[in-house]
Amino acid sequence: MPSSNATLHMMCGKIAAGKSTLAARLGDAEKTILIDEDRWIDQLYRHELRTLADYFERSRRLRPTLAPMSSLFCAPASRSFSTSHANTVESRGWMRVLFEEAGVAHKLHFLDAPDEVCRARMHARRAAGGDGLTDAEFDHVTSFFVAPERSEGFSVVRYGDS
Repeated sequence: MPSSNATLHMMCGKIAAGKSTLAARLGDAEKTILIDEDRWIDQLYRHELRTLADYFERSRRLRPTLAPMSSLFCAPASRSFSTSHANTVESRGWMRVLFEEAGVAHKLHFLDAPDEVCRARMHARRAAGGDGLTDAEFDHVTSFFVAPERSEGFSVVRYGDS
C-alpha cells in the first residue's frame, strides 16, 4: 500500500512512439517532478556518446545517481515523474524497486505505436534537424523492446491501437 500520494509515472514504448511528448505533458501537472533521463545523459555524457551502446551504458551508469531521488516521491501530495524508459523487463524491474522502496503508487504508460508510425516520426525529427536514428539503428534498438506483460504486475495505461 503506498505511503504517500505520489505516483511514479514510467514510459514504455519504441523510439519515436511519443514517450518524451507524454512525459512533458504529464510533467507540466501541478506538484510534479520531471526526471528526464535523456536530458541527464545528454548533459553529463554528451561528449562520450558515439554509439547506441555508449548511450545504454551511460543509462546504466546513471541509475545509482537517480535511485536516491526516489526519496522525492515521499513529499506530501506530490506526484513524481520519470522518463526513464521502461522498455525491457530488466529496466522495469529496476523501476519497481524505486516505487516499492519509496512506498508510492505507479503507472506504466505504454505507448503502443506500430513500427511504421515510429519510423515516420523518427524520419521527420531527423529532417527537421533534430536527433534521430538510422533505420538500422531503429531496428537494432527495437529488437530489445519487450512490451509489458500482465504477469509483471504493473498498473499499465496503454495508448495506441496496435
